[in-house]
Amino acid sequence: MPLQFVLDLVGTFVFAISGASAGVMRRLDLFGILVLSFVAGNFGGITRDILIGSVPPAAISDWRYLAVSLLAGLITFYWYSAVDRLHSPVLVFDAAGLALFAVSGAQKALAFGLDPIMAALLGMLTGVGGGMVRDILVADIPKVLRADLYAIAALAGAAVVVIGDLLHLSPTATTIVGALLCFGLRLMAIHRGWHLPVARWPERPAGKEKASDDDAM
Repeated sequence: MPLQFVLDLVGTFVFAISGASAGVMRRLDLFGILVLSFVAGNFGGITRDILIGSVPPAAISDWRYLAVSLLAGLITFYWYSAVDRLHSPVLVFDAAGLALFAVSGAQKALAFGLDPIMAALLGMLTGVGGGMVRDILVADIPKVLRADLYAIAALAGAAVVVIGDLLHLSPTATTIVGALLCFGLRLMAIHRGWHLPVARWPERPAGKEKASDDDAM
């Protein structure tokens, strides 16, 4: 079985669990949880395939992607207590899915002849796409816009794959290293609070703030 396909299926499974876990935490019904598991597990790959012209996307042309997504959703729905024993299951599975999809997205982009820089960017997009739509569906600000080193971690993992391809290194080795780098960066950012600079409101003098409040009245 090709490495690309294995990475896609494993990434689909772990991202689907993150989507289903988010649904359980929002107390959605079974249908809602299965929708979230499919979207989280497949939207990044669907976006990647459309952009590189690999149509119809693998997620809707191969029944195994749907089966893996639904299996992950059902496992999470009926045995969430087992999933919840992990520390912050949504974050752990999200980080794992991010890593797997970032490297698989970069690999597939390279296989379709994309420029190395664009292949790395597409790998990042593949990693963040499913989680972004998952967060939107449960009315959260997507993690890619606010989380600690989310897109940066995906880009770093994809970049390892691209650099390895340029240096003619073993694809399996660079894929493992890239996935571990992305996963490690994401977890370290969560636990240590690493983040990019955040926009802040400018401080306003107390008198001007009071005057503005009076004008509003």
